[in-house]
Amino acid sequence: MPGATRIWSATDGGPLNGGAPRAVWQTLGADPRAVSAGSAAHRLDRIGRPCHLVWNPLQGEVVQLVPILRAGRLLGLPEDLGELVPEPRRPADDELAQVNTEGRLCVQIGVVAFAWDPFTSWPMSGLQQIQDWLDSWGISRQWPAGPPLPFPHGLTACGSRRLWAHGGHFGASQVPGLTTAGPGGIDIEQLTGTARRPGEAGRQAAAAEVRDVRGLYLGDDQAAAAEPLSRVG
Repeated sequence: MPGATRIWSATDGGPLNGGAPRAVWQTLGADPRAVSAGSAAHRLDRIGRPCHLVWNPLQGEVVQLVPILRAGRLLGLPEDLGELVPEPRRPADDELAQVNTEGRLCVQIGVVAFAWDPFTSWPMSGLQQIQDWLDSWGISRQWPAGPPLPFPHGLTACGSRRLWAHGGHFGASQVPGLTTAGPGGIDIEQLTGTARRPGEAGRQAAAAEVRDVRGLYLGDDQAAAAEPLSRVG
């Protein structure tokens, strides 16, 4: 993502399996006044459960761990980044929730915040660059499942496969098969506003990222010879 600090994770969730593109918002159970996005990102990398972006809405810091054309590994992980919680063992691939790979894009955004304190009440510095990036990849600003339930009712939510198939934006508590409290009762209108078409600058930024990703996985020489990747969305 343009403007984000890049800390490429040692692992990711592998190739994506296709379907409607979507973004999933999950709180990380950490205080944005005390924990930086960089610190949270390093922790997720150490435990082998990186998401695409880690965002501190108070400080405005955004860190990218996983290329957008690869799956993340955050979905299904409890919101337990607090200092007193021991690190879990590094999970095997078959322990990951299947939803991590669903969609031709499944962008996972880990927010340094608590589910019981909706992060849309914070200044949300850096949100515009995140939304511009998601727009440039064709992720609709719709919320098919509506607003996520407030804490702790998200734990009892039952994600709908039918709504999930539409793509767009979801809270982690709305993802089928997960038991997650976050992101809590966020204001989705304040978070995503009205859908809009990506501008030329956004399309150019996305195209540049495709080239970066191709070089990351194929190597510069192979990437130069490879056919261009198809745009999504």
